[in-house]
Order: sequence, then C-alpha cells, then structure tokens
Amino acid sequence: MNKFGICEISLVPVRSYPSDEAEMSSQLLFGDLFQVTRQYKNWVYIRQEFDNYEGWIDDKQYTPLEEKTYRTLIKVPTSVCLDFVNYLSSNKNNFLIPVLIGTSLPGFVKETFYIGDTIYTYEGETLPPDTTPERSAIIENAMVFRNAPYLWGGKSPFGVDCSGFTQIVYKASGFRLLRDASQQVHQGENVHLLSEASPGDLAFFDNEEGHITHTGILITQDRIIHASGLVRIDYIDHQGIYNQEKGRYTHNLRLIKTMF
Repeated sequence: MNKFGICEISLVPVRSYPSDEAEMSSQLLFGDLFQVTRQYKNWVYIRQEFDNYEGWIDDKQYTPLEEKTYRTLIKVPTSVCLDFVNYLSSNKNNFLIPVLIGTSLPGFVKETFYIGDTIYTYEGETLPPDTTPERSAIIENAMVFRNAPYLWGGKSPFGVDCSGFTQIVYKASGFRLLRDASQQVHQGENVHLLSEASPGDLAFFDNEEGHITHTGILITQDRIIHASGLVRIDYIDHQGIYNQEKGRYTHNLRLIKTMF
C-alpha cells in the first residue's frame, strides 16, 4: 500500500465507511493531496493535506505518489482555479479533464504544471498563490455558486453543502478553512454584533441542543448567502436567517467570525 496520493480526476466522493452505499461526507477535487493511513479491500482511508479531513475513497480513483513527490507537491506554490468549470489538457493522449472552481494546481507556472511525468496545461482564470485575500473576492466567488443544489458532502457548483460552500469560496479567495461548520467556527476572530460585521464574514447557526449545524457568508449586515436546499440569498438579523418564501426563521444565529 502506497502511503501518499493525489486526486487526478474531477471529483471523488469521500465516504464515511468503505462502501459505495456509505454516506458521502466530503469530496476531493483535482489536485487534492492526501496521506493513506489504511486499506480495506478496494478502499483506502485518507487524511487530506488541505484540511486534515478523513474518510474512505475507492482505490481506483486516486494516483499513488512516492513520499518524495508528495513532500515536493505540498511545498510548491499552488494556484487555484477560479472558473465555474473549465478543462485541463494533458500530454498523455491529449485527453481533457473537466475541473471546477476551487481545484488546486500545484506548481502552476505559465499555464503549465507537472504531476509525476504528466504535464498539464490550464488556460483558465486562476488565483496565484501570493494573492492578498480581499473581501470583494469572497462575495464574487460566492455568487458563482448561486442556485447550486444542496448536496450533503458536496464541494462543487453541481452539489454543495453549507460548509463545503464556505470552504471552497474561501479557498478561491486565498483562505484555508476547515471542512465542517463545527470546525470552521473555531477559526478567525469573533464579531460581537451583526452591526459590526463586514461583507465576507462567516455566520454560524446552532440547533436546539446548541450544536453548530450551519454556516453562510454575509453579503451585507442584513443579507446572507448560504446553502440550504440550494445556494440562496436570505435576510438575516440578530435572531437568525429569515426565509421570505416560508415566512419564518429557518436558522438560529449563534455567532459571527471574521478571517481578516
């Protein structure tokens, strides 16, 4: 069993246990690096380099790496795809790979990067690794996802959950968020009042037991974009998210965090 790997296809489901019938807890995007910690039949248990998230993937859906190659790839400057969807071309049989916003391009220079002996070319819009994060970029990238369907464990415009949405939007804006809302809530600094919040700040919501179960991105002090059924814009106040279509509050506001 090789102990290191990279995703070289568009999107791979990460599952809660080793079966195609298992719940999808997250996804890998092209370029995501990970360590393999154990294997069960045709499944491997991985820990992602980007956020330390763990889960099972099919061993037919990743490329094994030597440790030296893995260590090199996690150190090289990495650009991030900003296009909703675009294509990579490869020197192997000239095939194309569709890639999504938030995809990692390790060692990307002048439209080219290498993974092993494969040369990839990408001509789309990217976020360079030395870019200073801006609030306006967060809002712009969030709007790309508007009307994307909700999908538990999803991290793409074709299906996304609430924390997958915030994580990928922030990644495409130059920030590294953890995977789940219950983890993201421990990052950044508290904003004590909604009236003190700024566009791009994260709002977190809890259930009746006090557990963080939802998150979204503030557009203004009274508007939020979040994944609930689909990625949508709703009103927000000190009580929580108010859904005009339903005529009621749907999420109870717990706190607001800023990463700036």
